[in-house]
Amino acid sequence: MKSLTRNINGKVLRIAVPSIFANITVPLVGMSDLAIAGRLGNTASIGAVAIAAMLFDLLYWNMGFLRTGTGGFTAQGLGRKDIKAITGTFIQGIGTAIGMSLIILSIQWIYAEAAFKFIKCTPEVEKLARDYFFIRIWAAPATLSLYVFKGWFIGMQNSVFPMITDITVNVTNIGASIYFAFFTPMGFPGIALGTLIAQYTGLALASFLMARRYGKLYKGAGIRENFRPERIRKFFAVNRDLFIRSLCILGVYAGFTSLSANYGEIHLAVGSIMMKLMMLFSYFVDGYAYAGEALAGKYIGARDKEKLIASAKVVFMWSMAIGIAFTAAYMLEGESMMRMLTSEKDVIAAAEEYMPWLIIMPVMSCAAFTWDGIYIGAAASKEIRNCMILSVAGFFAGYYMSRPFMEGINPLWAGYTLHLLIRTAYMSAKAKPAVFNRQNAC
Repeated sequence: MKSLTRNINGKVLRIAVPSIFANITVPLVGMSDLAIAGRLGNTASIGAVAIAAMLFDLLYWNMGFLRTGTGGFTAQGLGRKDIKAITGTFIQGIGTAIGMSLIILSIQWIYAEAAFKFIKCTPEVEKLARDYFFIRIWAAPATLSLYVFKGWFIGMQNSVFPMITDITVNVTNIGASIYFAFFTPMGFPGIALGTLIAQYTGLALASFLMARRYGKLYKGAGIRENFRPERIRKFFAVNRDLFIRSLCILGVYAGFTSLSANYGEIHLAVGSIMMKLMMLFSYFVDGYAYAGEALAGKYIGARDKEKLIASAKVVFMWSMAIGIAFTAAYMLEGESMMRMLTSEKDVIAAAEEYMPWLIIMPVMSCAAFTWDGIYIGAAASKEIRNCMILSVAGFFAGYYMSRPFMEGINPLWAGYTLHLLIRTAYMSAKAKPAVFNRQNAC
């Protein structure tokens, strides 16, 4: 048993560690875009970047199923050593990504016009945001295809290729944005062009890595065969549920932000900054969730229950360790972290009341995030969907029920905590039939 645990532990780390390195490069892009905009000598540029980034977040958030659905099916195909399932999942995923991106490109003007009817900003900020949006939107095919590549690589137990791709995209993004914004006549729109170039650079690299390592798998793989109605039906059934899951997650975070705004600018700032600190934790624990996803799918496909259980135990051990480490970090240095993100004394003073929520959140959330990965690997999409529907209802119920008894944004944190508890309890209760006794789902 000890040798099995050591073996599984090595596999978990080989998937999780590169994923963590890839994840922590993500916020650098947003920070660099803001920094570049802030040095163009035009205050409106900063607001334009923030608004344009929000437009893309809303547009792409629910496309996450392209990664998660691809990863689970691929891992199970690998476990069964089913080459047709492995290659077919990728072909179906890329086909879906291209189809969705064509839809996005066709409705880009409608989407922008509708969005700016609800967004209040100055004419100058709106003009710059539109300039940014209508350049970067042409990266949609590359962006959505990269979701599929990442999911497929992780399903193949390979998180090094996604790490190389993500780092390349992010470094190219920063370098190209600086070049076009400062060293060409483009100015602000050059930031968007830099992002566009970075996405297609990443797609070219991912395609090269795929062809180099896995090209032989695709000899004889037929496109028509993989788009037969029965195969597409199963692929979209799982991805439909994961799409609903993404909508529910968006509902929680959008609800948190919009309700925070009702408490004034200071409390909105406190809630936003604390959520950013929570995201820092999630970048680490998600690495282990990816490992849980890859290994659960593989061992369910192989029908190896012993290794499935062992891998779940090891992944939970690591995610709990990460949770405890971040709880300690927030307890000891939470205020210092706040000061790194804002110099506003009123915001820092107001945050003191809510720091206990931040301190307990890593330990409260690590099980929910880890189960998410394992369930995705098991392709247990119905259970994930039902869990998230219950948890988003729990968030709003927790908020409105606690309002009479709590002040400030404490009810929001109470609702957020309740939604995590529901996710943890539901998935823990359903784990035996949904994961550990599950047969192949693809």
